[in-house]
Amino acid sequence: MTVLAGKVCLVTGATRGIGKGIALQLGEAGAIVYITGRTLKASGKDATSLETTAAEITSRGGKCIPIQCDHGNMDDVEKLFERIKAEQHGQLDVLVNNAYSAVNRILETQGKKFYEVEPSMWDDVNNVGLRNHYFCTVYGARIMVENKKGLIVNVSSPGGLRYLFNIPYGVGKEALDRMSVDCAIELRKQKVSCVSLWPGAVKTETVAKGMETMDLKHSEAQARMFENGETAEYAGKCIVHLAQDPNVLKKSGRILLSVDLGNEYGFTDIDGQTPGTFREVKTMLAMSGHTWMSALVPSFVKLPLWLIAMAGNKF
Repeated sequence: MTVLAGKVCLVTGATRGIGKGIALQLGEAGAIVYITGRTLKASGKDATSLETTAAEITSRGGKCIPIQCDHGNMDDVEKLFERIKAEQHGQLDVLVNNAYSAVNRILETQGKKFYEVEPSMWDDVNNVGLRNHYFCTVYGARIMVENKKGLIVNVSSPGGLRYLFNIPYGVGKEALDRMSVDCAIELRKQKVSCVSLWPGAVKTETVAKGMETMDLKHSEAQARMFENGETAEYAGKCIVHLAQDPNVLKKSGRILLSVDLGNEYGFTDIDGQTPGTFREVKTMLAMSGHTWMSALVPSFVKLPLWLIAMAGNKF
């Protein structure tokens, strides 16, 4: 599959998890994929690194350029885009803002109130997970605007709608979603699209390990949610389809749910399954333990987006 042949993409935070899955799918689709992360080479027990991701992309027939980058250092971020612009003669077609450095910190402090944790938690969560995304969006947009085309995807989550994990996490995700909407307003006339993507429950390496050690298994509902979750590459398939959609500008400024995109574009996950989504009444019943009721409800019965939006209403 070379539907993205000739496209230049950047995926930040691609050594593992969703970022790696996105990079794999973009590479498999024929794009030139730049990937970033803090670890260039694997060492010790940790086998994850930029080089291992790049090798896997290459093994699938893709072209990958790994760049070690500290997304907490904005000088590194600026140099990253300068390099891409120079090497690709001013071309950047897809930017995926995925870098995130707070997963372990969030797990370590689960169950604690915000006043029981050092206020530096704010920076732990939002320096890379929000501030960096804005810097990347600015630098990426400058390249795309010159070419009058491009797609910026901010990997976000429903944590921006209702309380999830902790306060800095939710505030950061809601801010990221608002950033996507507002950037889209200013980019529309330049033919550059900007969206937020909400993956569902993703079975990443960290989640799998957490479930094994009970770190994440605080409830049966949470366990059931991940059992029918997405692989790390499902979000990548979403972005591949967005990147080749000639009408993607119509989606600019919107929050897009991964499973909704799968249904719209007609694709399944890499394991052949269609993941569950919190929009499906069937999935919500199963997560709450009402498995017999879940079995009676068709998958097409979903909560409307306007009703989900009301769940975050502050008035």
